[in-house]
Amino acid sequence: MALVGAGGRFLITGGAGFIGSHLTELLLSEGHEVVVLDALSTGQLANLGSVQDHPELRFVQGSVLDELVVDELVHECDVVVHLAAVVGVRLVVEQPLRSFITNIRGTENVITAAHRYKRKLLVASSSEIYGKNGHGPLSELSDRIVGPPTVSRWAYATAKAVDEVLALAYNRERGLPTVVVRLFNTVGPRQSPAYGMVIPRLVRQALAGDALTVYGSGNQTRCFCHVLDVVPALRSLLDDDRAIGEVFNIGSTEEISIRELAERVIAATGSSSTIRLVPYEEAYSAGFEDMERRLPDTTKINQLIGWAPTRNLSHILEDAITDARQPTPTAAG
Repeated sequence: MALVGAGGRFLITGGAGFIGSHLTELLLSEGHEVVVLDALSTGQLANLGSVQDHPELRFVQGSVLDELVVDELVHECDVVVHLAAVVGVRLVVEQPLRSFITNIRGTENVITAAHRYKRKLLVASSSEIYGKNGHGPLSELSDRIVGPPTVSRWAYATAKAVDEVLALAYNRERGLPTVVVRLFNTVGPRQSPAYGMVIPRLVRQALAGDALTVYGSGNQTRCFCHVLDVVPALRSLLDDDRAIGEVFNIGSTEEISIRELAERVIAATGSSSTIRLVPYEEAYSAGFEDMERRLPDTTKINQLIGWAPTRNLSHILEDAITDARQPTPTAAG
């Protein structure tokens, strides 16, 4: 399968979201046409503000749950990047049914349409599929350890795992050229502080002089990867046929505890804020479970395309602070 040259048309589901808008900008800068499908439930048109008048951009407000719309748009495009999903721990916990249906049925609609028209497809999955597996680094073959289905968080992990199973089964059994990526805490400009996104939330609390809320003990560790490192990785994987039928972790290996992260945010903003530890049951609901560690092994993607993050946590915090200080954008028509 040849690379998609300038003038190729990409469909990005969730393209008005945080990651999707950055990918849209990159593809347009390369001379491609981009069709964005977004329901604007968590994304917003303002994210596409810098390219809203670009002649090669078409925006369609709609849902991946609408089979007819998905079918029509996939048919019109050469490559499909499926980013649309219900995201964020808070949203997943508070609206588990919406999360489960959108993340499974929506993905199935996209995959079946891609197969119908023989389109190359990249499906975005999540590090959440590893569940409570706190060992590390986690490779693409590491075990999934999830809790009972009565806990909403594990419904999301299960839904993303089903997405992967569908994508890989269509590749192996029906020849659909599919690539699956597992994203580990992608952060950067345009990421909303809503829905449990930790860095933009902590930054905004610090800038407002409010106490920084850290859930649990604060000893849990995470790794954060800049969106401007993640998007080129997606692009390179789409251009490499060796990636077809494979799963790739995409993330940083710079590990930090959430309490230390809050301390770094306070120092970087020059804030006088304090840190307040909040029990999980107060922040979410009784029975909420979290994992103590989530560290990706990115050997596989590095060996295939030579990818590694170029921006460290200091760069990430600098950009998050700059972004938080910008006036709140209004949706562009």
